[in-house]
Amino acid sequence: MSKINKLVTALAFSVVAMTAMPAQAQTRIALVVKSLGNGFFDAAAKGAEEAAAEIGDIEIIYTGPTSATAEGQIEIINALIAQNVDAIAISANDPDALVPALRKAMDRGIAVISWDSGVAPEGRQMHLNPSDTDLIGETIIKLAADYLPDGGDVAILSASSTAANQNAWIAAAEAILPTKFPNINLVATVYGDDDSVKSTDQAKGLIASYPDLKAIIAPTTVGVVAAAQVVTDMDLIGKINVTGLALPSEFKQFINNGASQAVALWNPIDLGYSAVYLANALAGGETAVPGATLSIGRVGEVTLDDTNSAAMAAPFTFDASNIEEFSKIY
Repeated sequence: MSKINKLVTALAFSVVAMTAMPAQAQTRIALVVKSLGNGFFDAAAKGAEEAAAEIGDIEIIYTGPTSATAEGQIEIINALIAQNVDAIAISANDPDALVPALRKAMDRGIAVISWDSGVAPEGRQMHLNPSDTDLIGETIIKLAADYLPDGGDVAILSASSTAANQNAWIAAAEAILPTKFPNINLVATVYGDDDSVKSTDQAKGLIASYPDLKAIIAPTTVGVVAAAQVVTDMDLIGKINVTGLALPSEFKQFINNGASQAVALWNPIDLGYSAVYLANALAGGETAVPGATLSIGRVGEVTLDDTNSAAMAAPFTFDASNIEEFSKIY
């Protein structure tokens, strides 16, 4: 082969190689969750990837600690700052502990939003609630009250004691009890830290401590599964109803076996999708100010309140009539 032919061949291979190389994503958005291995957040990640594909030129970095701690999330935030990502969208394990690290991120020009579980306002540009806080609080109590015509004792099995979203929902539920559900007696609130083993132990403790318990309300997808499994294993189906917020795909068996009559949830796929739309908008220069209306793609749009927070959608109830259908989706 002549030197000229060799040179042409080499150039041709170089062009092919350069063409085959993937283009650098223009925007890198980190979706930081409370903990990995949680079905709710895995579903949110699917929505995030859907939004990224729809918008184009976005790389999603799906990450979180192995256990739901603020310390684990702070380590991840610092690593993302070092990587100089364009945006961080975080579901917080603690609303206050993350603020210094997230302020550092914003000082470096990284857009920061919280979603699902919020960060204190000084640690983010905006927050996306999955639904209206008061409506969620009323919904989780109503899910129990609808199947207790004579009222009775109920208990709440929450995630961590520092989870801002859980605490806000519980406060809203407690506030509405005297006026709308006077026959419902909330006897205790306990915390399973979104850990299945601890949540199981807490559910067993509630049953042992309150012999007249009629319902366990778990506004956490980990806790509600753990409680329903305890009621199933202890042969208490028909005596204690488990309800709260659940993924249909994870919870279908407990609707089917009668451990639960109904649960509710928003669509976590839509939540991850919407979070990416908002993070990308802020990374691109849009400003989050009270009264601003921002697009969340196919889900619609949100308008920020005085705290730069917005709600995505109302919770949807799953029962025996529809759980099979929705369990195939998320």
